[in-house]
Amino acid sequence: MTLATGSTASFEVAVLRDLRVPMRDGVALATDVYLPARGGRPIAGEFPTLVERTPYDKRREVLEQTGRWFAQRGYAVAMQDVRGRNGSSGKWSFLPAAEGQDGFDTLAWIGAQPWSDGHVATMGLSYSATNQQPLALLRPQGLATQVCCDGGYNYHHRTLRHGGAFELGVALPYVLRMARESQEFTRATKGLAKFEAACAELEEWFRRLPLRFENTPLRFAPGYQSWFLDLLRSSDYDDYWRQPGWNLEEHIDRHPDLPILLQTSWYGHHIWATTEKFSRLCEQGDAPKKLLIGHWTHGYDDYGRSWCGEVDFGPEAAIDLNEIKLRWFDQCLRGIDTGAFDEPPVRIFVMGGGSGHRTSDGRLEHGGVWRDENEWPLARTRWTRFFLLPGGELRPDAPSPHGPETAPSRYRYDPLDPVPTIGGSTQDTLYPYLPQGGAFDQRCRSELVACSGASDDRPLAERADVLVFQTPILEQVIEVTGPITVNLWVASSAVDTDFTAKLIDVYPPGGDADGFAMNLTDGILRMRYRSSRDRPEFMTPGKVYEIEFELQATSNVFAEGHRIRLDISSSNFPRFDPHPNTGDPLGMNSAPVTADNTVFHDASRPSHVVLPIISL
Repeated sequence: MTLATGSTASFEVAVLRDLRVPMRDGVALATDVYLPARGGRPIAGEFPTLVERTPYDKRREVLEQTGRWFAQRGYAVAMQDVRGRNGSSGKWSFLPAAEGQDGFDTLAWIGAQPWSDGHVATMGLSYSATNQQPLALLRPQGLATQVCCDGGYNYHHRTLRHGGAFELGVALPYVLRMARESQEFTRATKGLAKFEAACAELEEWFRRLPLRFENTPLRFAPGYQSWFLDLLRSSDYDDYWRQPGWNLEEHIDRHPDLPILLQTSWYGHHIWATTEKFSRLCEQGDAPKKLLIGHWTHGYDDYGRSWCGEVDFGPEAAIDLNEIKLRWFDQCLRGIDTGAFDEPPVRIFVMGGGSGHRTSDGRLEHGGVWRDENEWPLARTRWTRFFLLPGGELRPDAPSPHGPETAPSRYRYDPLDPVPTIGGSTQDTLYPYLPQGGAFDQRCRSELVACSGASDDRPLAERADVLVFQTPILEQVIEVTGPITVNLWVASSAVDTDFTAKLIDVYPPGGDADGFAMNLTDGILRMRYRSSRDRPEFMTPGKVYEIEFELQATSNVFAEGHRIRLDISSSNFPRFDPHPNTGDPLGMNSAPVTADNTVFHDASRPSHVVLPIISL
């Protein structure tokens, strides 16, 4: 059927509820199909189809709205509960091997329906982005394009583990949510009551360090606890992490050359995953690829907001994601020339340039602009080393080999008193005592469990276990856009410990901002994995090691009068699990010990950060 109206909202919507789509092993997946309609009845004809397969309930409001929105514009939309979730049969686990096959069988079913024209696009955020990848590897008939929003690429390298550390701030809130909404609890309310009672005590659990992971509320959801503990304790990079659902990186050579739209965000979970995936897919084929990076955290609710955390990025920051997807689908599925293939392949939001005043709701006006680019990383990048110098300076000038001998910087890391997480790429939660994602002033606040008491509202920079290195006051604007690498020479009294780094934009004192220290990106390295993720190697206490680790990419304009700051420490809790500083198996509740850690910054051991400077 030819639709002269194209992508305009010209139709009513009819919904076919809870269709049972059969899988090859007998499992049936509950699916709602949204169809263009007139007079309350589906229009007879064939339509291109959009598919989103979700563990978060196909009846979720944002998915209902999306299904109706695209059906009004002449698309069939299939919203499906993945196996073992909500209305679907089977047993759920995190991105199981069956996801690719289930997607394949779903597309085969769609191709046989009278309302399908045989052309299919998959779409989704997070899990619903990642589960498109094993499907693509199977090369199903009819798959014409994919839209993957902030999905994984290698969950061991980022999002569940990070530099060898466990991403507690993502994994635990996530598995608690999944357990609470599980079929097991909806069918057994007594178990749910016990789970909720334990959740009410979760704040005290977080405050009792060291954490005992067997004592979380998950003990009342044994299947979810088993999965969580496996993630926690499977620290080496082995076959556990290499299956296609969790790790497209290991299988990327088999990916078909499809038009793909990838989206991520500076405060999301999957910056490295999305940018790395984009680069590899561009290398492998000629089909159009698009990369979109905004200021948001990780979630559907963020796209229409101009703010993230305590910071507002200006009215230009908000977007209508459905409009962007519609242009892409019209081009890929209908052959309508929307210009989507003619635009530069990369569109990024460059943060900064705002007034520094406060909005009516109290957020800092940091500002920002959207900009088109031709590649990632940007070809015009000047990779510039900024050196950590005595007295806490951060400069592009290397330490002089002819100057006086420079003493290293030392601090004591105590796992029972870790540095608190304030914002960043952690998981937003309903728990007020856990940090929310986004941009925040790097100052403690009494409600957070990692802050030591009601009177503890001091800046993190004042902690004795945080080494602060910052530039002089900037006399000109500097843009930093791209991936960031930290190179340190370090030693420790422990056989294993962590080193962390955080890049910060520091506002000048006075005015509304008054020294606001805005977190941009961070990273961590667990020292047993300094040479290899699959072969741990412990340290010799007192021996000096040269290490390198990545911070998530970012894009920010440091304004005149600001400072660029790099914080070095050994903890960032609860974003990452506090390292006990022992050589014991990770996640096994070993008795922690303190570590005396050292960072060197002399001419022969010039610790530095490599910043991607963009000429303005």
